[in-house]
Amino acid sequence: MRFHTRKWVKPEDLNPNGTLFGGKLLSWIDEELALYTIVQFENSRVVTKYMSEINFKSSARQGDIIEIGIDVIHFGTTSISLECKVRNMMTREIIITIDKSVMVNLGEDGKPKPHGKTEIEFVKNRL
Repeated sequence: MRFHTRKWVKPEDLNPNGTLFGGKLLSWIDEELALYTIVQFENSRVVTKYMSEINFKSSARQGDIIEIGIDVIHFGTTSISLECKVRNMMTREIIITIDKSVMVNLGEDGKPKPHGKTEIEFVKNRL
């Protein structure tokens, strides 16, 4: 799994228990999945269609640095299916897993549009 983004857990990210608020973490994950998909499809019009069961395995506390990892599971005609894990950067302890998220490529009309991709492309290879 490739870990793409790091986030620093700050006081405003905490719940009343003093740990990272799950809603904040899910927001970070959804944004990262969208950014990953935008780069892959070379199109800023993408939406989240589906997220499988979300499994919180541990928590993070203020000052922790977390990493968001993404792997491609499958390329569909208009979509991409991704797996996501978030871990504590220092301890490598898994915080959350999402087995499958589906992101859909949209055309200018807001409807699903074929993206023509069949494998991961790295930006450096496009240059």
